Amino acid sequence: MVSALNDFLMEEHKLLKLGNVERKKHLQKVQIIKYLFLNGDTSNAGICNRFNMSLPTSMGLINQLLAEGLITKKGQGKSEGGRKPDLYGLADNSFFVLSIHIERLQIKLAVIDNNHRIVTQKSLQTQISKDSNIVDFLHENAQDLLKTTGIDTHLLMGVGISMPGLVSTEEGKNFTYYLTEQEPESLQEKLTRKFNKTVVILNDAKSACLAEFRFGQAKNKKDALVISMDWGIGMGIIMGGKMQGGASGFAGEFGHIPLTEDGLLCHCGKRGCLETEASGLALVRKTKEGLKKGQTSLLNNLGTENFEKMDPEMVIEAANKGDQFAINMLSTIGIDLGKGIAILIQLFNPQIIILEGKIAEAKQFITTPIQQSMNTYCMMQLKEKTTIALSTLGPHSNLYGATIAVMDAIFKNQTTLIKNHIN
Repeated sequence: MVSALNDFLMEEHKLLKLGNVERKKHLQKVQIIKYLFLNGDTSNAGICNRFNMSLPTSMGLINQLLAEGLITKKGQGKSEGGRKPDLYGLADNSFFVLSIHIERLQIKLAVIDNNHRIVTQKSLQTQISKDSNIVDFLHENAQDLLKTTGIDTHLLMGVGISMPGLVSTEEGKNFTYYLTEQEPESLQEKLTRKFNKTVVILNDAKSACLAEFRFGQAKNKKDALVISMDWGIGMGIIMGGKMQGGASGFAGEFGHIPLTEDGLLCHCGKRGCLETEASGLALVRKTKEGLKKGQTSLLNNLGTENFEKMDPEMVIEAANKGDQFAINMLSTIGIDLGKGIAILIQLFNPQIIILEGKIAEAKQFITTPIQQSMNTYCMMQLKEKTTIALSTLGPHSNLYGATIAVMDAIFKNQTTLIKNHIN
């Protein structure tokens, strides 16, 4: 009985031993596993409808997967007039992914199972930089985390890493950070050699967008934008029902559109970028400036050390307590964000714009000024067709997005290999 996905997926030499019919069946089973991974438990009829199979054909494939230990019965679904249908889903613990999310001041590591449960996780306080020995650092801490789980490394499919900066998933490089770590090999190549597993690196905003596209409010949407509002500002784009990365994979650098004449110098090298006025960094900077000028606020009680370590969550917490100064600071960046979002609506005409990240946790304190600004700067006919929504995925969307990216790559490679050998 096969109980691990790694034992089920085939290398070329094994595939060549199968006949053409068996290769086609293997391809269908791979597609079913991917479907269950992304969509959860479903019935035989659900698989038939998705893959345009006959009921006997899909039932035969399901029975094979049951025998191989990769799927199990998960109870019964709702009846539509007859007997309740059996539901099938992935067997627990048939595979895992190590997911890593690199932020400005910390790194999150998590082991996530095939049913999207976080088995274990930890956070490391460390500051991102252009020059850092990130490969060894990640590998050492990942090994420590994996040891605590007791999981057989054979069950670990790969490593997904979301990070800020200009990241090319295709080239496996970050063109903003960890520059000395990428010569002569790419960051992805070094990490792949170190972990001896499939490794995918992707921009953090793209990772959040991928999670929204598969599990969140962008699921089944043809045209959607996901705006990550953290220390910086990023964006993921879904157009025509597909994630769009652009020619180099850099599409969505929303935060680096200059919107302020003679504005502050941005870390990208330009002046007046939206990120200098409407990001988490901007929120903290403007809040500190106001407090130094004598503004009355609960934040005056932080003390010197906490004042220096101020983060967006502190400002949001003060706003939730009714602090008018904190509310005004959020309103200030919300108005600038709304101006930028108005431009996006007129360029992309999306069905929905999903706000996620630390700043999105401010909820009405950020959405209200964004809506007010959109009313001023956006054409009404377009604005009325676009819904502004807050993400419902919680603080782990980047971890889930990186997990999906790894499995997408693995399923794609297996599918391509099989198709190349089907006559």
